[in-house]
Amino acid sequence: MRDTNHYDAIVVGAGFGGLYALRKLRDDLRLKVRLFDKASGVGGTWHWNRYPGALSDTETFVYCYSNDKDLLQEWDFNTRYITQPQVLRYLEYVADRWNLRDDIQLNTGVTKAHFDESANLWEVATDTGESYTAKFIVTALGLLSATNVPDFKGLQSFQGDWYHTGNWPQGVSLEGKRVGVIGTGSTGIQVITAIAPEVGHLTVFQRSPQYSVPVGNGPVSPTYVKLVKTYYDEIWDQVKDSTVAFGFRESSVPAMSVSEEERKAIFQKAWDLGGGFRFMFETFADIATNEEANKCAQDFIKAKIAEIVKNPATALKLMPKDLYAKRPLCDSGYYATYNRDNVELVDVKENPIAEITPQGVRTEDDVEHALDVLIFATGFEAVDGNYTRVDIRGRGGEPIKEHWSNGPTSYLGIATVGFPNMFMILGPNGPFTNLPPSIETQVEWICDLIKEVHSAGLPVVEATREAEDGWTNTCREIANMTLFPKAESWIFGANTPGRPNTVMFYMAGLGEYRRQLNDVADNGYAGFVSRKGGAPTAVRAARAGFRQRPLHGSVQHASPAELGRASAG
Repeated sequence: MRDTNHYDAIVVGAGFGGLYALRKLRDDLRLKVRLFDKASGVGGTWHWNRYPGALSDTETFVYCYSNDKDLLQEWDFNTRYITQPQVLRYLEYVADRWNLRDDIQLNTGVTKAHFDESANLWEVATDTGESYTAKFIVTALGLLSATNVPDFKGLQSFQGDWYHTGNWPQGVSLEGKRVGVIGTGSTGIQVITAIAPEVGHLTVFQRSPQYSVPVGNGPVSPTYVKLVKTYYDEIWDQVKDSTVAFGFRESSVPAMSVSEEERKAIFQKAWDLGGGFRFMFETFADIATNEEANKCAQDFIKAKIAEIVKNPATALKLMPKDLYAKRPLCDSGYYATYNRDNVELVDVKENPIAEITPQGVRTEDDVEHALDVLIFATGFEAVDGNYTRVDIRGRGGEPIKEHWSNGPTSYLGIATVGFPNMFMILGPNGPFTNLPPSIETQVEWICDLIKEVHSAGLPVVEATREAEDGWTNTCREIANMTLFPKAESWIFGANTPGRPNTVMFYMAGLGEYRRQLNDVADNGYAGFVSRKGGAPTAVRAARAGFRQRPLHGSVQHASPAELGRASAG
């Protein structure tokens, strides 16, 4: 390796998290910072996911930064939901507005990050052959960035083109071609709906049918935008104290407390308005926690599938068999797409894919589906995938891949034991929410902790085993109070063969998460220690009057926010 350059902090990743971390560390803490990203431009996930139909499932007015009030007033939007090109333009504008580009090194992937215990520094190597050291490393690698391509027999023999939606090249033309799509999660639904009118024939290989509701996207008026901007302070106050942080007030009404007629009317109103999170959390308080309430939502969506899809056999294949308990999906006409003459649905749970052939995909019934293009909408090794693909080693040279061999864990979704001065943005067991406000919450809290370490002259700060185990148990307890663990989902690692099924999110909501972070800080950063002179010491004495809240409790059929309060005591 060549010359070593030293920084106070190195940030990895140029998406929402990395850009904000760079700004805070450099401008507020006055640290010398360098940000690396393997991409050719800023944007993180939104740089790579350029597939047709790519759209955020969060409404535009809250899929943005809240910390820059002038930016909130200057940046205009004209659609209810924000597409990939719009998100990318926004983040490119932010990088320029905050004068970040001089401190960003693109086309540079981090290949190694080893903690040097003798020097209390991180040694970082890149794929450009350069090496660096830093006191702190902040990872903004993204929840959904490490692409998951199933190991199908014969894939390399395929004579057509194949792509993964998470690494979509520019200039792809699908017009008039025979296209196959494997995967019907959020991305699959978006790409299927977008390309069906363009391709010659579309074959959808479905493993798990999905509950999806209309997204309700469309233009918004200048009056709407002006109103949002007028009330942004109140909007962000509500978002940061809410459960899912999607810009609406979650319902407090149990589904079974109203008549069947009223329930259907409420569901219909939500269906007409659009939005997956709105349908699950704005209609009733207990869809995610009460099986009876959940069944009502299931039945409503299934009735819509039967109503929309003209072929009864196809409609039946599209009806989910499990609970409505995954990240709630929304679409721009997904079910109606199957009424098109050029669209075919193959149920690969009933009739699995045997192999990829030079001409297409052969299923176990010995039918070969001829294709020119194969698209993998098979998701990601979510949460920890990008960590285990980098050679990250903590104390004693322990690789993070071994540290997480039984599933990824953390303290507060921010730190993991044995990896000092390493802070994760959206690490395992962070909040299950709209991401930008959670990212801001974590970045601001991480920067406060780093400032504390600097002002106290401490060499390192790290999470304790007891704190990490306690947080993991808390996240598991809260998840088990919901219905989410009962459905196979990427949010528990179920989309990747051989991966342990594990809780990977704090599901009590952003408001409760922020209260937990505040309590930790008020208690002298409880659960973190430094090692000044070799012996573990507290980061800071607790503030007077703080009462440690025990992690305990059990609540049946409660809202996610109530679950968090029960778990926190």
